[in-house]
Amino acid sequence: MYKYDTYDQAIVDARVEEFRDQVKRRLSGEMSEDQFKPLRLMNGLYLQLHAYMLRVAIPYGTLDSRQMRMLAHIARKYDRDYGHFTTRQNIQYNWIKLEDAPDLLAELATVEMHAIQTSGNCIRNISSDQYAGAAADEVADPRPWAELLRQWSTFHPEFSYLPRKFKIAVIASPEDRAAMRLHDIGIELVKRDGVLGARVFVGGGMGRTPMIAPEIKDFVTADNLLSYVEACLRVYNRYGRRDNIYKARIKILVHELGAAEYARQVEEEFAHVKTLGLDPPAAELERISAFFAAPTFDVALPDAVDTSDPDFAVWLDQNVKPHKQPSYAIVNISLKPNGGIPGDASSAQIDLMADLAEKFSFDELRVTHAQNIVLPHVAKRDLYTIWQALDQAGLASPNLDLISDIIACPGLDYCSLANARSIPIAQKIAKRFENLDRQRDLGELKLKISGCINACGHHHAGHIGILGVDRKGTENYQLSLGGSGAEDVSLGKITGPGFDEDGIVDAIERVTDRYIALRESNERFLDTYRRVGFEPFKEAIYG
Repeated sequence: MYKYDTYDQAIVDARVEEFRDQVKRRLSGEMSEDQFKPLRLMNGLYLQLHAYMLRVAIPYGTLDSRQMRMLAHIARKYDRDYGHFTTRQNIQYNWIKLEDAPDLLAELATVEMHAIQTSGNCIRNISSDQYAGAAADEVADPRPWAELLRQWSTFHPEFSYLPRKFKIAVIASPEDRAAMRLHDIGIELVKRDGVLGARVFVGGGMGRTPMIAPEIKDFVTADNLLSYVEACLRVYNRYGRRDNIYKARIKILVHELGAAEYARQVEEEFAHVKTLGLDPPAAELERISAFFAAPTFDVALPDAVDTSDPDFAVWLDQNVKPHKQPSYAIVNISLKPNGGIPGDASSAQIDLMADLAEKFSFDELRVTHAQNIVLPHVAKRDLYTIWQALDQAGLASPNLDLISDIIACPGLDYCSLANARSIPIAQKIAKRFENLDRQRDLGELKLKISGCINACGHHHAGHIGILGVDRKGTENYQLSLGGSGAEDVSLGKITGPGFDEDGIVDAIERVTDRYIALRESNERFLDTYRRVGFEPFKEAIYG
C-alpha cells in the first residue's frame, strides 16, 4: 500500500497545526460557530445531535495493521470505545470533544492518516473495489489509479469549492463491487487490444434525485485518464448550479445538458487540458504502482480446506471468496452480528482484525462500502484459525450478502439531518430473520436503510430499500424494491404508502414470502422481481 513521502507528511502535519489554532480561537470565543463551521468541515468534523462526529479518511478502503490499531486507540481514548465504518470506506467517531480534535488528528498523522476532504464541496475519498489486487477478474489493480486521483484531488485549487460534494470510484473488474455507476464519476479500467484504459461514467448519485451515471467515454487511454477526469470536473465547475443546493450535483448538470452534450463539452475541454501536462510521467506512475505490488505468495501451499466442522463450513461458503492465487482466499469479516449496529466495531474487535491482518494477510485490510472488513490475502491453510479467532470475538457471522448483512446509516440516533432512526429498524429486521437456514434459503438479498433522503444508507440501490421519513412528526418508513449497485445497476421503485417501525418489518416478511412462492430454481430475489415485475410484490405488501 502507498506510503507517505516527506511532502505527504508535511502537508498533513501542517494541516493539523492549522486546525489546532482554529480550534483554539473557537474555544476562546475569538471565532463564532458560523465562522468556524466551514473550517471544521474541511477537517471532517461535523456537529451532530449529541456531539461532534469526526470522519477519518481511509483512501480507497485500504489500510495496514498499524493504522487499524490507531483507529482502535482513537476509539478508546477519544470516543466511547467503538468506531463506525461507513459506506464511503471511511470510519466515523460519534462522540468527539472539540478540544480533543487537534490531538486526535495529530495522532492519526503519525500513521499517515487524516480527515482532510471527508466533508465539504470538494472531491471526497476516492473509493474502489475492496478485492483490488486479489480478485481474479480484474484487468489491473485499480488502487494505483485511485491513489493518483487522491494526490491530484487533495487541495486541488480549482476544485476545493465545487458546487457540491463530489465522489469518484475506480474499479477494474466487470463485476462492480463498488457501486461505481452511482458515483459522480465512475471509472472502470479496461483493456482494448492490449492497451490499458478506462470507460468513464459521469452523473450518477443517490440522494433526493437518484440517477445512474451514463457512459460519457467508452475508452480513454490510461496515460490520459487524469486529464480526462480534470476536463469532466472543469465543465461541472463552470456550469454546475450554485443557486440551489438541491440541483447542484453533477448528475443534474448531465441530465439537463444531456449526456451527449456534456460529453461533447468534456471532449472540447479535454483537448485543451492535454496541452497542460497534467498527466504524470511514466516514472511517477511506476513509483506509485510499486507500492501496490502483489505480495510474495507461496504457490506451493495446499489449496484444500478441511470442512469437517459444520459451522466453519457455513462461514467458509458464505464469507470467503476466491483469490487469484488458488492456495489463497479473500476473507470477509461481517460487522453485522445479530442484534448489532451495522458497521460498528469495538476497539477490541478493531485490534483483533489488525492482529489477524498482520499475521495472516500480508499486513493488509480493506473497508467495504457495505460496512464490512476484508482480509484480502489469506492462505487457505489459515482459514480455520482465523475463523476461530473471529468467532470468539463476535465477528464470524456467516451472512455476507444475506438479508441480515444490512447497510444502514446512523440515522436519527446520531445525525442532525435524519428524519427517522435506521439502527433499530436494522436490528428488528435482523432479529426477525435471525434463523441462518432461512437467510441462506433466501439467498443473496441486499437490504439497505437510510434515515433521510440524503441516502447515506444507499436505499435506492437495495434489492430491498428502506427510507425513513418524517410524517407529521412521526417516523415513517417507505419501502422500495428492485435496486442494485452492482454491474446490473438499477434504482428501486417505491411500493406505496409507508409503514411504522413494526409495520416495515412485517412488510419485508411479506415481500420475502412472495419471493419464495414465485422464484424459479437458483433465482435471486432481484432476478425474480425483474422477471415477474412490481405488481405481485405490491399485492403481497398491501393486499
